[in-house]
Amino acid sequence: MSNQLREPANSKGCNGSILLDNVDGIQSEKDARPNSNSAAGFDVIDDIKTALENVCPGVVSCADILALASQISVTMGGGPSWEVPLGRRDSRTTNQAGANSDLPGPFESLGNLTSKFRNKGLDSTDLVALSGAHTFGRAKCSSFSRRLYNFSDTWNPDPNMDSVYRDKLRQTSPQGGNANTLANLDPSSPNGFDHKPPEQRGTSSDGSRMFSTSGADTVVIVNRFRNCQYEFFNVFAQSMIKMGNISPLTGNSGKIRADCRRVN
Repeated sequence: MSNQLREPANSKGCNGSILLDNVDGIQSEKDARPNSNSAAGFDVIDDIKTALENVCPGVVSCADILALASQISVTMGGGPSWEVPLGRRDSRTTNQAGANSDLPGPFESLGNLTSKFRNKGLDSTDLVALSGAHTFGRAKCSSFSRRLYNFSDTWNPDPNMDSVYRDKLRQTSPQGGNANTLANLDPSSPNGFDHKPPEQRGTSSDGSRMFSTSGADTVVIVNRFRNCQYEFFNVFAQSMIKMGNISPLTGNSGKIRADCRRVN
């Protein structure tokens, strides 16, 4: 039996499948709705892979590179560090349909977000902790403009958003303006990883839903993390390890790709 047959046909785990480009038989996950014109930095992964292949060819998978790069970027931003479990292998296939259906979107209800996380073995604590990664980075206007002009189809702004910050964002993202314009996810510390969830003064709408949904278990979790950086950092690290262990390919499954964009 070949490795190809041993690999799950619709593997949905941490297997580097997002890195594959379109070729015959490969429908790239980069073109899935949640990733298109959003996921970036692939050239950085290419450079890392090239350097590793020059030193120890066929040893380090693209999937492990992604997991390690995530840990390093968080730590360099002032966030926690954790020991990344290694040994993943790379997928020979993609699952664009799965990316379209399973990845959480910026406009989903808290119930949908919770359900999608639960389906991957992640609970409400993981949801809040991993959403805390919105403490640094950038977002396109298209991902948060509804909070400014038509929150939950009310044709009013998100009532939980700080009004001063909302008006500032409207200058960057005017109604009908360039949807690809970037804004900081957290204006107070855009390049730093900290424990202050940007619910009211941040672009993220999932953070707003998590602390403002009456009766939701996420409200207590948000407050816990906001009041204790140590606890947030500790749980975030644990949740990253859990997410990195979602259905990885190991042993004889998959392949260690020589080029992260192509199947060997």
